[in-house]
Amino acid sequence: MSWFQKTVNLRSKSRGCHLITREIEKQVPEIQQYEIGMANIFLQHTSASLCLNENADPDVRVDMEMALNKIVPENLPYVHTAEGPDDMPGHVKCAIVGASLNIPITNGKLNLGTWQGIWLCEHRTYSSGRRIVVTLQGEKKA
Repeated sequence: MSWFQKTVNLRSKSRGCHLITREIEKQVPEIQQYEIGMANIFLQHTSASLCLNENADPDVRVDMEMALNKIVPENLPYVHTAEGPDDMPGHVKCAIVGASLNIPITNGKLNLGTWQGIWLCEHRTYSSGRRIVVTLQGEKKA
């Protein structure tokens, strides 16, 4: 059994849902060393989130952003407003969507479904870069 951990730094992204599967794979080539295992992908922030979703049609990401904004509007009477009108809704969206994923590794690749991709859902209008801790656990290739 082998463990590996690396922090991935993502550049600042605009508000919305962004497909980041290739960025994760590029910054963590060590995934290729595992025959079988699990990848835990953990976002170290509270106003963005991670999810698995559609990897082909970018309209799905646009629609997801629209739906999240309808579910969690900025114009509610939030008490926490010191960091701007998009901050507290960002925290709520993060709580709903989540900040981590567990993905199986098979034969050196993330074992995603045909239409699945890793999304970073950026809930802030202006954000800095984001940090993601990727932890690999499993059996390395012989």
